[in-house]
Amino acid sequence: MTKSYTLPKSERLHSLSALRRLFTDGTSHFVYPFRYTVYSTKSTTTSVEVLFSVPKRFHKRANKRNLLRRRTKEAYRLNKHLLEDYLSASCQDIDLALVYSTKDVLPYKTIENAICRILAEIAKSN
Repeated sequence: MTKSYTLPKSERLHSLSALRRLFTDGTSHFVYPFRYTVYSTKSTTTSVEVLFSVPKRFHKRANKRNLLRRRTKEAYRLNKHLLEDYLSASCQDIDLALVYSTKDVLPYKTIENAICRILAEIAKSN
């Protein structure tokens, strides 16, 4: 089986009700430089939906926010198989919000390492 390295709209969290449920009922953790919130439910199918956010509070310039969001999306897209491999055994729906929470513009490798740690923690906890 080949791995899919795409990030289609069906894997992005965009439903307002799902966002409300995620931030009210989800559990929040921190792995530098991300604060992440996870909400999981048992389901008949397996799906992971993710939200990427870089607050204007930390980065006023849109080009820096876009750069960090692109780096985060790329790191997630290339490493999402870490979470999907584990979830294929257990049927769960997972909603995930990744919020970049530092004023520093970090290099891609640092962001990728943090994303890998986050995905491993989620897989271990569920």
